[in-house]
Amino acid sequence: MTHLLSDELLATLRERAADYDRDNAFFAEDLADLQAAGYLGTMVPTALGGAGLSLRETAREQARLSAHAPATALAVNMHHVWVGVGRYLHERGDSSLDWLLAEAAAGEVFGFGYSEPGNDLVLLGSRTEARPDGNGGYTFHGRKIFTSNSPAWTRLGVLGLDPSGGNGRRGGEPRLVHAFVTRDGGGFDILDDWDTIGMRASQSRTTMLDGAHAPADRVLRLLPPGPSLDPYVLGIFTSFEVLLAAVYAGIADRALELAVEAVGRRTSMKTGKPYSQDPDVRRRIADMALTQDSVWLQIDGITRDLDASASDSTLDRGAGWFRATAGLKVRVTEAARDVVDQAVRVSGGSTYFNSSELGRLYRDVLAGIFHPSSDDSAHSTVAQSLLGPLD
Repeated sequence: MTHLLSDELLATLRERAADYDRDNAFFAEDLADLQAAGYLGTMVPTALGGAGLSLRETAREQARLSAHAPATALAVNMHHVWVGVGRYLHERGDSSLDWLLAEAAAGEVFGFGYSEPGNDLVLLGSRTEARPDGNGGYTFHGRKIFTSNSPAWTRLGVLGLDPSGGNGRRGGEPRLVHAFVTRDGGGFDILDDWDTIGMRASQSRTTMLDGAHAPADRVLRLLPPGPSLDPYVLGIFTSFEVLLAAVYAGIADRALELAVEAVGRRTSMKTGKPYSQDPDVRRRIADMALTQDSVWLQIDGITRDLDASASDSTLDRGAGWFRATAGLKVRVTEAARDVVDQAVRVSGGSTYFNSSELGRLYRDVLAGIFHPSSDDSAHSTVAQSLLGPLD
C-alpha cells in the first residue's frame, strides 16, 4: 500500500486540529502542506502529473488523514471526489475530465457545489436554475449548502436545471446541467455561516450562485432529470460514497486507539487494577475492534472491485454500484458513530471537556448522518433493487 502522507506530516496536522476546531478556522496551513506533498493529485494518473494511486489506496490514505485531522480530511475529500470522477472516466476511455486531472495535479482546488436545502433528489434533480448563455455555456442561479473548501476552492463543480433543455426556448425537455465554474469568474457569494458543533475546519459554507458562468468547454453533461447510468453520474456517486466512508472509518480507527490508551491508563479504585482488566470494558473494546475489522473488509472489497472493473467487465455491477456504495456509506458512518460512542463510554468523563480529542471526534462523527446517501435513501435504493420501483 502506497503512502503519500508521512507520519511527521500527519502528526503536525493532528497538532493543529484542536486549534482549528476551537477557533472555527479554515485549515489553510494544512491545505498548503498537503498541496506541497502532492496530495491533491493523489488519484491523478502519473501520465497526467499525479501520484497514480488507486481508489482503494486513496481511501486508505484518507482514513489515515482523518484519524489525525477529521475536518481537514472531509474537506479534502470533496476535492478527491472530483479527481475520482476524472479517473473513473479516464480509465474507461472518456477523456472529458482529463483537464481536471491535469489541473488537480498542478494544484487547483476543486469544490463540490451540489447540495441544496430541501433537495432530497441530490444527483437526480436541482433547485438551481441553469440559464443557457447562447454559446453552449450556462450561468447558474441558486443556493448551495455544505460547500466544503469554501475559502480556498478555485474550481467548483455545480449542478443546475435548464427547463428548456439547452435550446433556450420553452417547450424543450428539461435537462440537468453538470458543469464547472471558476473562482476568478465571479457570479457567486460565499456566506460566513459555518458555525457547527463538529467538522468545523472544513468551513463548508453556503454559496449563493448569481450568474456564475461555465463556458461551453466546462459543461460536462446535459442529462434528463431522474436516475441515470451515465458514467459521469456513476463516477460521482461511487467516488463520493466510498471516500466519505473512508473518512468516517478513519475517525473510528482513532477512537479505538484512544480508547485502548485510556483503559490502560485509568485505574479502578474498586479493584485497584487498570480498566483494561475489567471484563465489561474488554468486551466493549473487542466489540469496537470487530466492528472496524468488518468495516475495512467492506471498504477494501468494494474499492478493489471498482478499481478492477475498469478493465474487467465481469466486476462491473452497473446500477448495482448505487446499492453497493450507498449501503457502504450508511453502514460505515453508523458503525463509526457506535465505535466513537463506545470509546467515550470506556474512556470516562474527561472526554466531555473541549480539550479532549475523543470529545472532538464525538462531535465530528455526527456529521456522517447528514451526507448523502441518508439512511432512508439507502434503504429505498436497496428496496428498489429487490422489489422494483413503487407503483
